[in-house]
Order: sequence, then C-alpha cells, then structure tokens
Amino acid sequence: MTPDSLFQLASPLAMVGWLCLALSPLAPRWADRIGGFAIPVLLSVLYAAVILGFWWQGQGGFDSLGNVMLLLSDPWMALAGWVHFLAFDLFIGGWIVRQARSEGITHLLVLPCLLLTFLFGPVGLLLFLAIVATRRVLHPHRIET
Repeated sequence: MTPDSLFQLASPLAMVGWLCLALSPLAPRWADRIGGFAIPVLLSVLYAAVILGFWWQGQGGFDSLGNVMLLLSDPWMALAGWVHFLAFDLFIGGWIVRQARSEGITHLLVLPCLLLTFLFGPVGLLLFLAIVATRRVLHPHRIET
C-alpha cells in the first residue's frame, strides 16, 4: 500500500471514532470502546508499522524546525505524523468524554471541546480543562472521584 492509500483509510476511520464520541450519550459504552479505545489503538498500530517500516528512509530529525520539516517531507513520515495526530487527538477526545461523564458535565458543553480537539488538539483540551476548573470553583462541594 502507498502512503496515500493508507491516508485514505486512516482519516475516515478516525472520523468514525469522532462520530462515536459526538453521539456518545446514545451509547456510552460503545463510544468508549470504539471511539475512545479501539480506533485509537488501530491508528497506533498503523503508526507503529509505518515508523518501523520506513523510519530509516526519512531524513531530518527533531532537533530543529528545519529538520522536522525535512523529516515530514518524506510521504511515509508525513503519513506517520498525520496518523500520530489522529490517534492522540482521538484518544484525548475519548478521555474528555469519559471525564465529562464522571464530572457530570452536560454533553452540550463537551461537543465544542471535541470539535476543537479534532481541529486544533490542545485547544480543545484546554477548553475542557477550563470547563472542569470553572465547575469545581462554582460547585466546590462536589465530591471528587
């Protein structure tokens, strides 16, 4: 398979995971199992396979922005970088959904966090953490679990 064909498989797979998380109030267990666990694991396996199979042919490295750009100029390394984003952002999205459920945060507040995590990773996580912190300040009597 080519990097492009694997990209064409990985991206829609991640979208299925995000859809599961977005619809999680309808089937929380399935959302956790599929969107929050199984798909991030599959993407992580793909990432590991690409890294193990093609890392040796990439040029560049992580010691400077120029070297990162050089590393990602290789199609296999660009695919690895993309799948890395897909897997980790989806995993964080799953964590957000589970944590929100345990904190009693309405899913309507979670949806913007998921969208931002999907689009901008850490920004969605920051929004969610701000919501959690705000709830804890406004409701300090809530027992931590």
